Amino acid sequence: MKLLRVSTAVLALLFSSTALATDPAPLPAAGGMLVNSAGMTIYTYDKDVPNSGKSSCVATCAKNWPPVMAEGTPPAPYSVVTREDGGKQLAHKGKPLYTFVKDKKAGDKTGDGVGGVWHTVAGD
Repeated sequence: MKLLRVSTAVLALLFSSTALATDPAPLPAAGGMLVNSAGMTIYTYDKDVPNSGKSSCVATCAKNWPPVMAEGTPPAPYSVVTREDGGKQLAHKGKPLYTFVKDKKAGDKTGDGVGGVWHTVAGD
């Protein structure tokens, strides 16, 4: 668990204050899932191919599942993928990361299991 805390702290330092203000780097929460600094749950999408360098969630999908945007180059297990619009999206173990518009308060995880393809991310 200490290794996770150290890597998360390093990750947070690599993001600019602008990125932290808009959609910060995920952090481990109680229960072991990743959340942003506002406590909002982070998800992955089964249709995203790990390490492909792109997101399969665009247009309407991205409105419902806002991408977690990134600046800089984070340390492993994080990486950055380039979206169709040129934006930089944070990925975990090669899979792009998202939040869910129906999660209204910290700790909500109403997106877990939606359509059988959306899942919370374990902070390992």
